[in-house]
Amino acid sequence: MKNKKNLAIASGIAIVVLAVGGYLFYQHQREVKAQNAREDVINKFASILNKQDFEDLSGILDKDSLKKIDFSADEVAEKYKNVYVGISASNVKINDLKFDKKNKDSFTYNLKMSTSLGQIKDLKYSGQVTVTDGKHAKINWTPSLIFPKMSGKDKVSISINQAERGTIYDRNNQPLAVNSTLYQLGVVPESLGEGEEKSKKIAEISSKYDIPVKNIESAIGQSWVQPQYFVPLKTYSVEPTDVPKGATITKVDGRYYPLKEAAAQLIGYVGQITKEDIDKNPALSSEGVIGRTGLEMTYDKELRGKDGGKISILDENGEEKEILIENKRENGQDFKLTIDSGVQETAFKTLDNSPGSSVVTEPKTGDLLALVSSPSFDPNKFATGISSEDYKKYSENEDLPFISRFATGYAPGSTFKTITGVIGLDNGTINPDEAIEIDGLKWQKDNSWGSYQVTRVQDHSPVDLKQAYMYSDNIYFAKAGLKMGEDKFRAGLNKFIFGEELDLPIAMNPAQISNGDKFDSEILFADTAYGQGQLLISPIEQATMYSIFPNNGTLVYPKLLLDAKTKTKANVASEKSVAIINQDLQSVVKEPSAYGYPLDILGYPLAAKTGTAEIKMKQDEKGKENSFLLVYDAQDQKYLVVTLFEGSKNGVTAISTANNLVSYLHDNIK
Repeated sequence: MKNKKNLAIASGIAIVVLAVGGYLFYQHQREVKAQNAREDVINKFASILNKQDFEDLSGILDKDSLKKIDFSADEVAEKYKNVYVGISASNVKINDLKFDKKNKDSFTYNLKMSTSLGQIKDLKYSGQVTVTDGKHAKINWTPSLIFPKMSGKDKVSISINQAERGTIYDRNNQPLAVNSTLYQLGVVPESLGEGEEKSKKIAEISSKYDIPVKNIESAIGQSWVQPQYFVPLKTYSVEPTDVPKGATITKVDGRYYPLKEAAAQLIGYVGQITKEDIDKNPALSSEGVIGRTGLEMTYDKELRGKDGGKISILDENGEEKEILIENKRENGQDFKLTIDSGVQETAFKTLDNSPGSSVVTEPKTGDLLALVSSPSFDPNKFATGISSEDYKKYSENEDLPFISRFATGYAPGSTFKTITGVIGLDNGTINPDEAIEIDGLKWQKDNSWGSYQVTRVQDHSPVDLKQAYMYSDNIYFAKAGLKMGEDKFRAGLNKFIFGEELDLPIAMNPAQISNGDKFDSEILFADTAYGQGQLLISPIEQATMYSIFPNNGTLVYPKLLLDAKTKTKANVASEKSVAIINQDLQSVVKEPSAYGYPLDILGYPLAAKTGTAEIKMKQDEKGKENSFLLVYDAQDQKYLVVTLFEGSKNGVTAISTANNLVSYLHDNIK
């Protein structure tokens, strides 16, 4: 009996323990669900604020709490919409969400957002939720969940003093990127009418201005749009005429590029600030523009400046309760370039929309007078909103209008023979008076080269240095390179700028001699000596290297900002060797049988070297030819030009098109 009694007691205790444990487990699970519900409703709230889907608030707000403060769910949504649209709120993020350990329905969090005046951060919020059924939670809403110190019928006020984007000028104070009056095409939804009338007007606007119907409908369907609001669709630098019914034109301030295609790759363009931009830089205002390419991108921070203004909370009497953010206006910085607009436009026209580039420098100072790449694009179309048709034309153009050919590496061809020549003269392996016997149009060192041969265009023998320049003799310079040897050749090249990053606001790879530190064959060495092989030198870098000739052996680095100091590298080559090359390059222009003779008709004292770099996979095939021209003022050293025609064809070469540009430089550069 005693054992049975003990067993009954033990069983009873076990039942109680199980019951208590079950109840505690149930309570724990219930609390876990409640806490998940609390966190879930705040996360939904954060998502609604970030996406600005304010109509969805009604599903997460406790209606009893709204009645107590005399608000409806629709009024809350409308209030959020007015505030967020008014301050251009975006990138709204809630963090550090915490629930009170004692009163678990009480929460706190921090919030930050981007606005038209920059980022507002460290806003500290508190509030409560109501949990029903142990698993559903709603927010007890008050105006303090818009901004912490808001209450009752408070409003948010914003005033903006917009900063002016800095202007980019050329050396003569001519604008290259300027703020200007533009014309914004848009619609006021109520003027479109309804039903069939609305559809017809939208179709007419779509057809006339190349804006897809779905884009127009999407624009007027945005959450902030009211029937009487102006909704922008497209911007023009010239005021559109014959505007169809339902469309409206307003004047706005915007960015304009006077040189259009002639300087597009250099100057670049701006575009509207996007969410992705703000994600990368939360300090950006949610309104305004940002540099997308070129100098507009490189100097965007300095050009953009900082908008002034204030966002504050006002009570129902219009009295200021709190300042949320206040900025002093700082206009953007102006930039003055070394570029000469006249030279830039003339150089661009000279290329006649063919793939190519021209770099014009003032060799004594290093000032870049022109940096041109062709074909090009109109940056104004991008700054104001390019049509899909125009963008397709650019993006599908096989001649690649977006690349900056003046900063792209190429094998320089025969213009590089000037460098090989001056190195050979300096190290004594080239005697300018020695004439070398060369038979035929092909040559190889010996049978170890297999089927590979160096070729030249003109069969002339014997050949001295001056004649090698006049007739651009590949065989002469291949032999000269091999004679001096790789160590002496590379030692001479290393005095130039190979491997150096130039101090320019332009993306560009350093000039390259070869893929490795050593030539992997004599053939590669020979090819390099006459300007091919694995050499990669941009037109800017070529102009920099060739600056030793107008400067008696001193290399002058290029500069693009007018107030930058001129940087030089002395004794890159000896004055004596440079003088010999200078005389020879003048003969290239003066001698009737020389390849540079077409320039002689101008009657100017010029020095020049033509060049052709052939790009091919096999020895005997016909490859793509890039045509180069180096020409500079041999008397006063006022200008130096490097021009490239990529894939030169139909008899169009760098020298055949040079006269207009050289004449302009001779007449206008003082």
